[in-house]
Amino acid sequence: MKVFIKTFGCRSNIFDTEVMKNRLNNIAKNENEADLIIVNSCTVTNFADRDLRQYINKHQDKKIILTGCGAYTQGKKLLNEKKVSAVLGHQYKENIDEFLDFEGLKLGNFDFKNRLTLKEIHKSKAFIKIQEGCDFECAYCIIPSVRGYSRSIDEKIIIDEVKELSEKGIKEFVLTGINMGSYGKDTNTNLSSLIEKLSTIRGVKRIRLGSLEPSQITDSLIELTQNGILEKHLHIALQHTSDRMLRIMKRRNRVNTTLPLFEKLAGMGIALGSDYIVGHPGESEEIWEEALKNFKKYPLTHIHIFRYSPRNGTISATMKQDVRGDAAKKRAKILDEIVKKNSYNFRKQKMPLFVHIEDEKNGFLYGYDEYYNKMKLPDRFQKGEWVKIKNYEVKEDINVATK
Repeated sequence: MKVFIKTFGCRSNIFDTEVMKNRLNNIAKNENEADLIIVNSCTVTNFADRDLRQYINKHQDKKIILTGCGAYTQGKKLLNEKKVSAVLGHQYKENIDEFLDFEGLKLGNFDFKNRLTLKEIHKSKAFIKIQEGCDFECAYCIIPSVRGYSRSIDEKIIIDEVKELSEKGIKEFVLTGINMGSYGKDTNTNLSSLIEKLSTIRGVKRIRLGSLEPSQITDSLIELTQNGILEKHLHIALQHTSDRMLRIMKRRNRVNTTLPLFEKLAGMGIALGSDYIVGHPGESEEIWEEALKNFKKYPLTHIHIFRYSPRNGTISATMKQDVRGDAAKKRAKILDEIVKKNSYNFRKQKMPLFVHIEDEKNGFLYGYDEYYNKMKLPDRFQKGEWVKIKNYEVKEDINVATK
């Protein structure tokens, strides 16, 4: 039986798909070649649910197994409609090969922890999942109810995996999780301790981190950004810069603690990214103006801006949807322009950069430096190579190596 896996959503889903692929012997290149399609779904927004249903409707000539976060919100309905043959919860991904003939609903529970740390590999980069679930209860987010509480993968499993991959030539490791800053809270360790141990493994040249919460940025983690292995870029989720809005969102961070933190990190030469939601219910013009005034003070060099859309099953979806779509779009553009200018000014400092070349396109190579800024390079280099670049031009949205 040929199996194709369709993946929607985040890095954790990408990781989980690799776990499943490593349990299967006959992977199809596309849907047309497949006898069975496993859909690893996302349900973070109502739009994600729509995309899932559209994809499943398009492939009704195939047997379909639904897994991922959408299994918990859409699975029973799709099964009753006979749109899918089976619905499986997260805990069954690691032995997916045992369920190819299964029909029905089997969601299990959220008590499981990953035993495997299989990963997506790009020649010299690997994604390593270190944590699952989230204990936060933000008003707009469905994830805790479809991923469960926070739980950590055993430190020894992660270390052994990185050692093995490093011996095979993998030099960059991207640590991922649903709320990875909470790593170790259930295993008597912490994220900084894990990073410190991974940094000493022979062959490891760079460790990158996914998104962290402001409360999870410790002094020991900050110190590690200076060790030459943990990238000098931290992605710290703010979601908003008005305390009134943060209360509505049921966020734990506040401006009077996060702004000094960001200023301290920027003073140490660390590039800073964040997530931000515009157009959430309650974001009045007065709150927006307050947020914008505060936002301009943050030394952000990278940003992921999301225009709010309601997610059924969340507190925010029950609120009055009182922000027009065109207003949210305008606000997002203003924030994006501010961060683009910050990024340009940060990169104008013109320092030697350590670049990992990852992609090749149209006769040029592309990679990322230790500040998570993109670099365009001539074809005299090679994909997978690590190079120190001293001469480059700073363009509006990219750095370009000149010699």
